[in-house]
Amino acid sequence: MKFSIERAVLVKAVSQAQSVVERRNTIPILANVLIEATAEGVSFRATDLDTEVVDRAPAQVERPGATTVSAAMLNEIARKLPDGSLVKLASDDAAGRLTVQAGKSNFSLATLPREDFPVMASTEYAANFSAPAGVLRRLFDKSKFAISTEETRYYLNGVYMHVAQSEEGPVLRCVATDGHRLARIDAPLPEGAANMPGVIVPRKTVAELRKLLDEDDAAIAVSVSETKVRFATATITLTSKVIDGTFPDYSRVIPSGNTRKLEVDAGDFAKAVDRVATVSSERSRAVKLALDEDRLILSVNAPDAGAADEELAVAYADDPLEIGFNAKYLQEIASQVDRENAVFLFNGSGDAALIREGGDTSAVYVVMPMRV
Repeated sequence: MKFSIERAVLVKAVSQAQSVVERRNTIPILANVLIEATAEGVSFRATDLDTEVVDRAPAQVERPGATTVSAAMLNEIARKLPDGSLVKLASDDAAGRLTVQAGKSNFSLATLPREDFPVMASTEYAANFSAPAGVLRRLFDKSKFAISTEETRYYLNGVYMHVAQSEEGPVLRCVATDGHRLARIDAPLPEGAANMPGVIVPRKTVAELRKLLDEDDAAIAVSVSETKVRFATATITLTSKVIDGTFPDYSRVIPSGNTRKLEVDAGDFAKAVDRVATVSSERSRAVKLALDEDRLILSVNAPDAGAADEELAVAYADDPLEIGFNAKYLQEIASQVDRENAVFLFNGSGDAALIREGGDTSAVYVVMPMRV
C-alpha cells in the first residue's frame, strides 16, 4: 500500500476514527485503525466492537492495499506535522511496518495484519431514511443531558429514538431520562421512517454522532434495525449496536394536570440560579423557588457556607407556591431553551414540574422536585 494525502485531510479523518478507540483495551488490534487504499481513495476504520466509524478521504493512491496501525500514534504524528504538508504513507507487510513521511520528517510504525481487524457484520435494516443534520442535532443535543450514568439501569444509558404520535400527528422522537429529569424532543417524521423499530442509542454513539452533524444542510442517511443503528454522510459512516433493553413508559411521568404557569426569561433564570447556588459547596444543592404574583424569589440555604436569594420579575398569576429543585438540573434545562422565554407548569410542591420553550410543544422537559 502506498499513497499521498494532504495533512489537513489526514488529521480530520484519523481524529474522527481514533475517537472511537478505547484508551484501555485488552485486544491489541482494537487500538489500531484499519487503513484501506483503493483507486477511489482511502478509508480509515476504527471500532470498539460496539461502535464502528469509517472515514473516507481523497488521496493519490499509487499502490492499493491495507494495513492497521496505532490510531493514537498516527493521530499524534498527523497533528504535529507542518501545516500544508503532503504526507506519504507506505506499508511493508513483510517487515510489519508503515512509513509516514512529510518533508524531512520520517516515521516507521509497527503494524498488525489487516486480517485480524474485526469488521462489524453488515445487517438488514428495517428502516432507511434521510434527515437534515440540523434536525438530528436538535433531537440529540436537547435530550442527551438527561441520559443516566447509572450503569445498573443500563437501559437508561442512551437516547430512545422512536416513532410516536403527537397532537400534530406522527413524529420522530428522542427521549432521555435518569429518573430525576426527562427530555422529550420531537421532529417531523422523515419519509421512510414510519416502520422504524424504537432503539436506545448509547451515550458514546450520541457523542460520536455529534461530529457528523455540524453542517445544517447536510443530509444524514439513517438506517435502523432491532440491534443496530447507522448514520452516514458522503464521507463518514458511524455504525453502532443499540442498547439491548426496554425503555420505560416515559409518558407516565410527564404531568398533564399542571395548571400553575410561570413564564420567565430563560437566560436570566439560568444566571440567577447559578448565582444563588454559588454559596453551596454541593452542585446538587436544592434551590427554592418562591412564587407569588408576578414575582419569583430564588434562594439557597447552606448552613455550613451561608445563604443567598435573588428576586426575578416573572409572569405568574396563580396561588403562591414554594418548591425546590436541584440547581444543576434547572440550569441544564434552562440552557436548552432556544426561545427567549421558558414556561414552567407546576401542580404542587411535591409534584414534578413541566418545562416548555415558549408555546412550542415539540420540546418538553420534566424535573422532579427536592425537599427544601
